[in-house]
Amino acid sequence: MTQVRVLLPVLALVFVLLVTAAPARAGAPAYAKGDMVLGAKDAPVTVIEYASMTCPHCANFHMGTFKELKAKYIDTGKVRMIFREFPFDPLALQASMLARCAGEKRYFGMLNVLFKNQMKWAKAANPQQALGNIARLGGFTEARFKACMMDQVLADMILQTRLDGNEKYKVDSTPSFIVNGVKTSGNMTIDRWDELLARYLK
Repeated sequence: MTQVRVLLPVLALVFVLLVTAAPARAGAPAYAKGDMVLGAKDAPVTVIEYASMTCPHCANFHMGTFKELKAKYIDTGKVRMIFREFPFDPLALQASMLARCAGEKRYFGMLNVLFKNQMKWAKAANPQQALGNIARLGGFTEARFKACMMDQVLADMILQTRLDGNEKYKVDSTPSFIVNGVKTSGNMTIDRWDELLARYLK
């Protein structure tokens, strides 16, 4: 399956944000920090997913195979799943920021909504307004949404995650998965996951 390649180099993306984003304002909403994790801490397999919110293959994975993977391996204590952002473009970054601003407990719920409706907001005539509409449905006030989008510290945190993934694991496409330290890429079927995970679950 054709993978979506990186559209903007990290430094170029940082530059775009530095010249367009306003500095964080006092009273900006709290956001989820660090790795977002599903599954048991002592699971024998750790899977790190790198995904971009505007990546169609990532959305297809989360709306399809991921549900089977979660039921079969994550919910049963066999796999610990870590989700890390790898934004291709400023819009993907904004969507990642919105998910983070939903808070730790609501992060994966917002992630699911964003992936499920990806074509609606990512292809909208005004994507930022479309994201704002999703935020309001999620309980955000207009002020809270704007403060989230202006939070440069949050933006920098997400961009650093992308940079670290590229440098440490050579991630250059999404979705990419690091399975117990070994990289694999693409929206794999559940049969492919069964084959891959069997190596570690003997």
